[in-house]
Amino acid sequence: MPHYEPWSEERARTVIEEFSHLEGPLMPMLHAVQETFGYVPDAVVPMLAETLNVSRAEVHGVVTFYHDFRHEPAGRHVLKICRAEACQAAGGDALTAHAEHRLGCKLGETTADGRVTVEPIYCLGLCATAPSAMLDGKIVARLNERRLDALISEAQS
Repeated sequence: MPHYEPWSEERARTVIEEFSHLEGPLMPMLHAVQETFGYVPDAVVPMLAETLNVSRAEVHGVVTFYHDFRHEPAGRHVLKICRAEACQAAGGDALTAHAEHRLGCKLGETTADGRVTVEPIYCLGLCATAPSAMLDGKIVARLNERRLDALISEAQS
C-alpha cells in the first residue's frame, strides 16, 4: 500500500531539486512529486516552471496530457483497469462496470471512504492474457468477475 506525505512546499522543492541535474527533467520531476504526495498539486506547477525556466502553461500541458498524473490525492489503494482494445474485446467493459458498481464510483474517482481510487490504464502489455488490471502495482491477468471481486475485497480491507 502506498504511503504518501502531506503536501509541503519545502518537501516539493527538495523533490524537484533531486532531478534538476538531468537533461529533460520535467517528467521525472512530475513522477517523483506524485510518488511523494500521491498526486501533482496545482501549487507545484509554478515551482516547476520557475526551476526549468519554462511557462506554467508548458508544465500544465504536460500534467494534463498524461493520464497517469493525478490532480487529487489517491485513495489508500489504486486499482487500475486496462481499457485498451484487447482488454475491451475480452470483456473489460463489463468488468469495469462491475468494479464501478461494487465500489460505488466511476473510473477516475475515489470511494467515499477514501480507500480505493479506480483508474483507467491504457495497456498493461498483457493482450494475450486479457483482460487485466493492476492493484497497487501488482498486475493481474486473465481477469474475471471472481478475480476482480478478490482485488476489490483486498483493496477495501
